[in-house]
Amino acid sequence: MNSEMHFSEWVGRTETSMDCVDESRAAKMFATLDMPCPQPICDQVLPNLWHWMFFAPVVPFGELGNDGHPERGGFLPPVDLPRRMWAGGRLEFFRQIEVGNKIRRVSSIKDIVAKKGRTGEMVFVTVAHQILDDHGVLINEEQDIVYRELVPPDASTPSYKTSDESSDFSAEIFPNPVTLFRYSALTFNGHRIHYDRKYCFEEEGYPGLVFHGPLTATYLAQLLVAQVESVELTGFSFRAIKPLFDNHAFTVHGREQEPGVYNLWATDYLGHIAMEARATCKR
Repeated sequence: MNSEMHFSEWVGRTETSMDCVDESRAAKMFATLDMPCPQPICDQVLPNLWHWMFFAPVVPFGELGNDGHPERGGFLPPVDLPRRMWAGGRLEFFRQIEVGNKIRRVSSIKDIVAKKGRTGEMVFVTVAHQILDDHGVLINEEQDIVYRELVPPDASTPSYKTSDESSDFSAEIFPNPVTLFRYSALTFNGHRIHYDRKYCFEEEGYPGLVFHGPLTATYLAQLLVAQVESVELTGFSFRAIKPLFDNHAFTVHGREQEPGVYNLWATDYLGHIAMEARATCKR
C-alpha cells in the first residue's frame, strides 16, 4: 500500500550525518568534471552543489536492493514502487564549503504525497536538509524524491516540450561511462542505472546509461559561474523533466531573466527539455 496515510508516521523523522571535506575527494571531483584543481587545495572553497558528494549512507552490500539502492525503509519510507529518482530540489546558499572543514547535515522528512500519473502510481517524498559547519548554516536544501512504477513496454511515448527561450550562453556536454562511474563513486551511489548497461536495458528499459540528475544540475550551475563574471549563487532550484543518457550529447543553456536571476535548462540531442533550473545571484 503506497498511500499518504500509510507513510504518515515517516513525516517528521530526522537524522544527522557527519562528514569531512577532505582534499582527496575535492581533487577527484575537479578531475571528474575536467576542471583545473587549485593548488594547494586545502582551505579552497568548493563550487556550488559539490556538497552532494558528502553524507552518503554507508550501507553494506547485503543490505542493498537489486537496483543498487539501499533496501527500502529506515529513514526514508518503504515505498513499494520499483523506480526511485531525484526529481528536483531547492537550495539556499549562505556560505561556501571550505576544503578541510568538518560538516554535518541535519535531515528531516518534510512531506509525503501519493499521486496517480500517466504511467501509474507515484509517491513524492520531500526531504529537508540543513548543512552546517562550526560557524553555522552553510546551505538549506529541500530534495524531492519520486518513486514510480516501471513504464510498460507498450506505453505511448510521452511528448516533451522544447524551449521557447533563446539562450544568452550555452555549452555542449558529451556524456561518457567513465564520468558516470566516477561521479557514482564519489557520491557513493550504487544505483545500477548509472553504470550497468545490461541492467538499464533488461530491467528498466532504458536505452543507455542514465546521466545523474544532480550532475546535470551541477553542469547548469557550473555554466552560469563560468559565463557570468564574479557571480555568487544565493539560491538554486531545479526540476528534472526527462532522463539524459550516455549515448548522446546534450546542451546546457542560460539566460538572464532579470538582474540577478537566471533561467537555466538542459536539452537533449532532439532539443527536448530534460531539466529546468532557476538561479539567484549576487556580485
